Amino acid sequence: MKITQHASLLPYNTFGIDVKADYFIEYNSADDLQNVLLSDVVKNNKILHVGSGSNLLFLKDYEGVIIHSAIHTINKLKEDDKNIYLEVGSSVLWDDFVEYAVENSWSGVENLSLIPGETGAAAVQNIGAYGVEVQEVIEKVNAVEIETANFRTFKNHECKYGYRDSIFKNELKGKYIITSIVFKLEKLQVFNLTYQQLEEAVLKNGEMNLKNIRKTIIAIRESKLPDPKIIGNAGSFFMNPVISKQLFRSLLNVYPQMPHYCVSEQEEKIPAGWLIEQCGWKGKRIGNTGVHAKQALVLVNYGGASGAEIVHLAEKIQQSVKEKFGIELKPEVNYI
Repeated sequence: MKITQHASLLPYNTFGIDVKADYFIEYNSADDLQNVLLSDVVKNNKILHVGSGSNLLFLKDYEGVIIHSAIHTINKLKEDDKNIYLEVGSSVLWDDFVEYAVENSWSGVENLSLIPGETGAAAVQNIGAYGVEVQEVIEKVNAVEIETANFRTFKNHECKYGYRDSIFKNELKGKYIITSIVFKLEKLQVFNLTYQQLEEAVLKNGEMNLKNIRKTIIAIRESKLPDPKIIGNAGSFFMNPVISKQLFRSLLNVYPQMPHYCVSEQEEKIPAGWLIEQCGWKGKRIGNTGVHAKQALVLVNYGGASGAEIVHLAEKIQQSVKEKFGIELKPEVNYI
């Protein structure tokens, strides 16, 4: 393992917040991670495991140990006539894995193209887009317990997946580090095009196939979302709120154009970006921070912003939405 003191975390958060960590450790295998967790530097300090930091907002220097995976492998475990099972290392960039699957004509993750971050974080966050959530293709998750350094495998149902949620964000938060994920993909190319006008958009670009679905989704995302390599951001900053049918019906009477998606007989989901835009925040800038001009769900760092400045902007947006709609927005980004 490699230990660096007073390490810059600029490469490990897409918001581009220039903070440091007392120690930074990178490991190359699950066995290597065990040794890291049993080391004195980890035992004597608080720790935080990070990926590429696409869901983190650092508020200050980290007083402790930052741990990062360098497990880049993709291994074929088994296959049959219908499915293929792949074990993917936690540090594989998510979109690299999607590209790999599409190039091999395996379906299941193409709708999740161009989502930032590493594969380990995808399994924690239960990332989703265009009618698909990653939980639908996860067979099991391999992890190491931080306290004991013991290995454990979680079957899909044990991960307790929900909307942008999992057991790793709740009762097991900070207790396990994911080392690899086993995915079950389709060899027969089953497409999911139920999301809004996705099928129409794909057909405009050519024939119906995995490569064209991926190409279409990438084009849509690039037209709406800023590249974090150019301007600091963490993608969608807030989760889309799920509200009661009673509140939904009362709002629909006032805002008949309000977009919405049925969750159940009792609940409705409202796009957070639409709520923020209605409050006049889209394209607005405060100092070095602001709301992206093409997508109100994205908060950006124009350069030199602190984590506290971005939190201040987020709180002002939350207050506006609460006052206008009676809806509380919850950050999808984790404050550190």
